Amino acid sequence: MCGALPLRGAPGGSAGTRFVSSLAERRRPRPAFNDERIEMAHGAGGKASRRLVEGLIAPAFANPVLDTLSDAATFALGGARLATSADGYVVHPLRFPGGSIGELAINGTVNDLAVSGARAHALMATFILEAGLASETLRAEVAAMGAAAERAGVAIVGGDTKVVEHGLCDGMYITTFGIGERDPRFALDPQSVRPGDRVLLSGPIGSHGITILLARGELDLESDVQSDTRSVWPFVDALGDACGAGIRWMRDPTRGGVATALNELVRESSVAIVLDESAVPLGRHVRGACELLGLDPLHIANEGQFLAVVAAADAPRALAALHALPGGEGAADIGEVRAEPARTVLGATPYGGTRAIDMLVGDPLPRIC
Repeated sequence: MCGALPLRGAPGGSAGTRFVSSLAERRRPRPAFNDERIEMAHGAGGKASRRLVEGLIAPAFANPVLDTLSDAATFALGGARLATSADGYVVHPLRFPGGSIGELAINGTVNDLAVSGARAHALMATFILEAGLASETLRAEVAAMGAAAERAGVAIVGGDTKVVEHGLCDGMYITTFGIGERDPRFALDPQSVRPGDRVLLSGPIGSHGITILLARGELDLESDVQSDTRSVWPFVDALGDACGAGIRWMRDPTRGGVATALNELVRESSVAIVLDESAVPLGRHVRGACELLGLDPLHIANEGQFLAVVAAADAPRALAALHALPGGEGAADIGEVRAEPARTVLGATPYGGTRAIDMLVGDPLPRIC
């Protein structure tokens, strides 16, 4: 639940006044929140989460920043162009193939800043620990966080620690707050998205969500799939060098997956997106698990991938920049922005048909981050 607030503007009225005025023109109706109780689905990143945040939480804290909900809040301070982001991590189990809660806590916050066009400089972390937690478990996660922060080039500069009674916390929860400097190469805004723009995806989807599901041991399935958790800043940085001005929008499709991220975009920009579903990169283990379990890969969470909408003329250079980096070989052009049908995401199937792709409904994979 973050927003973007540019505090500087051209002559002719205060920046805050002009910004609020522009938001009034762009504002879409808020979803009503009438649910009697909080359920797991409210934390899954889909429609229930949107109702909770936009219908209950944001109105209580009403200010111009929250009128634009994005991955980071951006502002100017003493001439610096800053971005901040906060997140909480409650994944179960704490460790899983390819990563752990500590790595997620670093990478997730770094990535929220990265796709907002900012490089993370410092993080703060808060630990909520359950009495009885093995010290070795905590030691391993602290080490994982330190290693992930070093790889991402960010310092952990402070935080807090709390301990709660046994049974009141699932071993460990971690919350983070990150601050970074906005990169002048990027001018990201969903309103800048235009028909003809291309939708790029940095790599195969669904690995993280399926890894967590299988790591819980609740299904009699075996697979070599691993979480994709990583910092995406090197890839965002490469895009900035290749075609910064041509990048309209970015988002990391975590909870709710690619489908939810793109639906949020079309609701903000009043355009349509048509995905070529055969072009969406998908590992065979993830594909097989989704087919067996009846899950749509476009709704599965990712922790090391991002989406970008790029001007059509810049798309080849953008893809080449991603392909040139280790781990970017699977990047793909997966679709096009169109004018109609507005506020809709469509999938073009390999069989010549189309289907509407909606936000995640319900909570097929609870507590994946």
